[in-house]
Amino acid sequence: MQKSDAVAAMGKSSLLLPAWIKAALAANDRLKLYLSVLQAAAAHAAHPEAEALDLGREVAAAGIEGRWLRELPGAASQVDGALLVPDLPRMAARLAEDLSVMARPLLDSAAAVDATRERLAHWLQWLDAFGEQHSGAEALSAEQLRLLTSGKRAEKSHGKPGAKAEGKHAHGSVKVGDAAEADSLHLLVMDLHKQLNQLASTLSSETIDGAHVWQLLEGDHARVQAFMRGLNRTARLKFDHPGLDTAATRDGERLLLQNDIGTNDAHVLVLQVEGLSITLNYSDLHRPRFEFFQELLNPFGAQWADTQSKVAAGLNDGQAYTFGSARFDCADEAALAAALEGIGSRIVFLIDWNRARKRLLPFVGKQGAIEVLRAAAAQDVGHMAWLKAGGEQIIFAAMQAAGEGAFRIGDRLDSVLGQADAQAFMLEVLGQASKALLAGQPAALVADETRMLLARRMRQRSSEFDLIEEHAAYCHALAQAVSDGLAHDVTGGHKGDHKAASHAARGLAERAKVWERQADHLVMRARDQAQRQRRWQPIARLLELSDDIADALEEAAFLISLIAEDHRQGWSAELHQLLGKLAQAVLSATQEHIKALAIARRLASRGEGSDAGSAMDQDGADSDAFLAASWHVLRSERECDELLRAARRVMLGAIKDAASLMLANDLAMALELASDRLLVAGYALRDVAFEQVGAQA
Repeated sequence: MQKSDAVAAMGKSSLLLPAWIKAALAANDRLKLYLSVLQAAAAHAAHPEAEALDLGREVAAAGIEGRWLRELPGAASQVDGALLVPDLPRMAARLAEDLSVMARPLLDSAAAVDATRERLAHWLQWLDAFGEQHSGAEALSAEQLRLLTSGKRAEKSHGKPGAKAEGKHAHGSVKVGDAAEADSLHLLVMDLHKQLNQLASTLSSETIDGAHVWQLLEGDHARVQAFMRGLNRTARLKFDHPGLDTAATRDGERLLLQNDIGTNDAHVLVLQVEGLSITLNYSDLHRPRFEFFQELLNPFGAQWADTQSKVAAGLNDGQAYTFGSARFDCADEAALAAALEGIGSRIVFLIDWNRARKRLLPFVGKQGAIEVLRAAAAQDVGHMAWLKAGGEQIIFAAMQAAGEGAFRIGDRLDSVLGQADAQAFMLEVLGQASKALLAGQPAALVADETRMLLARRMRQRSSEFDLIEEHAAYCHALAQAVSDGLAHDVTGGHKGDHKAASHAARGLAERAKVWERQADHLVMRARDQAQRQRRWQPIARLLELSDDIADALEEAAFLISLIAEDHRQGWSAELHQLLGKLAQAVLSATQEHIKALAIARRLASRGEGSDAGSAMDQDGADSDAFLAASWHVLRSERECDELLRAARRVMLGAIKDAASLMLANDLAMALELASDRLLVAGYALRDVAFEQVGAQA
């Protein structure tokens, strides 16, 4: 008789509960591994061209001897819709054995309800009949695979819960009752696991910072404290959501730490600490959340197994079942404590993660949602407060209240603000929600603050001068390129350099075309804003006028490329000098226009948080500087008129070739036209600036 049997016979089986629970938890790990192996085998059989999953690391961690389990996925095949699996009888026997071990502490402690006992009896009988049926064959039907591995719960149960199997059909197949159709072995394992966690919490001999512990050694306490220090530091971010219960015990040379995370049956984390190494086993139905958790733990030294070895096939009616492990090798006890604390601090960010991700999708898209959640975890603000405060509803309300035409039906936040600004805004909202709810403030305050944040973000993003200044920058780049091109004689004036000059001139024209198109896009954005908000209408008009500057300068660059194609007959040094001065005058006018823009922007934004007297003095100085810059644009335009006339006199006296004369004249006219349009845009800018100042007043 085994010692455990003797103790049980004396009616003292409760003394064995800690050991039985440890054995049950180990059996749980093996059961889930067996089911993952079956799923991996089915995936490989369905796609034999893909490499079979290597589960060697998980098999070794579970202490399963031999190579049969590790090699099983690669040896599986599919014939006539059936899955051919080697060692299927052995698999059935192992499943039944570990299921009994897992259930033993629950049955003995009367913790299991009648429905659980009936389900257990049903599945043990099912596995026994299954093993007998497959004693000489190794085929597994699709329905049998589902009954073993499905993790999806039926919304409505059919028949009596826990109805037992009814033996075998005449043709030898296992007969399955109605309850089995709504149940699976996988679901039973998950339910038993949850009950084991509850049982463990009732029999722990003590608690350490909230963790239920038993049978620890002296050195274990500091390690449990390190883990709980991290867990408790961020646990408040889950608010009233259930989860984060932790249990700890010792299994031989290993300290075991288990956290239930939330309420999901398959969402479990187990840590094994042995020496200065930590092995983390983690399961998740959502692969994106699994990958998110991987990234959260990487800063603490996590060494994850291969992607293939941590991902099981998604056979649960479209739901991916992901399981993996990571190892942390620490240099000393302090590093081990830091790793445990870091791991514990990240777990709270998994609770309701997928719900938060889905709520973020309408605003920042798939990848953007993950980026926001990652940043929120890095800043220790999380997402639960935002969900509690109303989630996406407070964002929609803020968008609706943003003002006339700011958002139209169907607009996404990132399409209006831009991806980076939309993500930054959402992160700011999550931070504000966490701060407010942790301070005990009402959710209504979070909604109000969100409206203010969006209004401020819209002012920053949609400032009228953003697009104007960006467009002016393209005009300046065009003017600079044309002026430099003439200064370096890309028209091919030096003998022997025609080929190189022509190549350089074509490059100039190509760059100018790209800049002109980008300037066009800014005009289209301004027109779109003008359709949304009436105050953007003068801005759109200003940009339309400014776009004539870009068009004229791009035309000048194109003409230079034509002239460089050996159309420079009769050009003199005087003509080249005059055209260079003309381009330089346009460049100078463009620079003064940009200076006027910067001053106008300061005038429009003056007054917030500044002293009234000093603001008036500065306004006066800026107004003088604005008018001076506008005057310089006017002077440059008059200079360009004179230079155009002078250049024409020289052309008519020196150039006899018709094509060369036409192109030289067109180039001079394009440059002079750019100066004319700069003056027109300058007058329009003055009207906008004065209107903005009046609005501020």
